Amino acid sequence: MSQMINIALPKGRLGERVYGIFEAAGRGCPAVLEDSRKLFFEDEASRVRYFLAKPSDTHIYVERGAADIGVTGKDILLEYNPDVYELMDLGVGVCRVVVAAKKNFEDETDGALRVATKFANIARGYYDGRGREIDIIKLSGSIELAPMVGLSDVIVDIVETGRTLIDNGMEPMQTITDVSARLIANKVSYRFKHAEITALCEAIRRSMAK
Repeated sequence: MSQMINIALPKGRLGERVYGIFEAAGRGCPAVLEDSRKLFFEDEASRVRYFLAKPSDTHIYVERGAADIGVTGKDILLEYNPDVYELMDLGVGVCRVVVAAKKNFEDETDGALRVATKFANIARGYYDGRGREIDIIKLSGSIELAPMVGLSDVIVDIVETGRTLIDNGMEPMQTITDVSARLIANKVSYRFKHAEITALCEAIRRSMAK
């Protein structure tokens, strides 16, 4: 009998879409879809255990071995560089990490550019590659507010449609990178549950190709 696979699933809408991918690949667990406050689910027939985690935390569960595999955004992988294997792009949760500012903003180049973001490493890497001095202002939410109240010159943030930027009088200036949901694996689990994990990846690829 194959070994159980422990899967860290992001909470929320993205998690629901990702679960649909696993279900279509033959690794369903109907209890996941029940309206409850449970965070841990197991299906003996499918040989899976799912648990729900905050999207920004799933990589931690995988990296530290609490989960064999999990799903996280490419933005999280770029920002935190966890010691995991990136197995595949699931093609959902597609969005962009962008530099945005108030309309008609111009970088005057004198002094450090004030950048508000929760993606400090991504922002630093982007501007280091352009030789631009920046002052990182680390925020955890409502990043769009920073230029409006004079806290920053620009922001680096993740956008899907850009509607929130437009509603707040801002616009994207540059796209740093495109991101989407990625399937990741714990390195030890990938070694000892290689057959199970690779079989699941192949099942997902076949399902997505239909």
